[in-house]
Amino acid sequence: MPITANPLTAGNPAPAFETTLQDGSTRSLADYADKKLALYFYPRDMTPGCTAQACNLTEHYNVLSEAGIEVLGVSPDPATKHLKFIEKYDIAFDLACDEDLTLHKAFGVWGLKKFMGKEYEGTHRTTFLIDESGSIASVILKPKTKDHAAEVRAGFGL
Repeated sequence: MPITANPLTAGNPAPAFETTLQDGSTRSLADYADKKLALYFYPRDMTPGCTAQACNLTEHYNVLSEAGIEVLGVSPDPATKHLKFIEKYDIAFDLACDEDLTLHKAFGVWGLKKFMGKEYEGTHRTTFLIDESGSIASVILKPKTKDHAAEVRAGFGL
């Protein structure tokens, strides 16, 4: 039976997680305690929409950082693909390797999708804005890939 995506909503506590980054190090929700975190899920490195989104966040990374917002991208891609993506587009933040979909499922963003009449399971592009206390302050469903940094700032009320 296909899985339907059912993302968490604002007001929920963010699920505690520990994930592996592109360089093999690990990161957990606890590492972002007392910080704002834009945790964004995207389908795949090197695709047009995902590249536009990562580049927009990189272009505005200093503004986000100055506002106290950390950024962590999450896709099912392996570390080797993340490293190529970061190098090719000079991505300014870390990317989590969620190959087993643990984070996707915890946040409810893995599920049935439709493209050109075909149904398949995949990542629903979604960003969770997590406040300093670890609660989900806002959720951006179907973010605008070319203007995502502005959506993140607005979602945090900045």
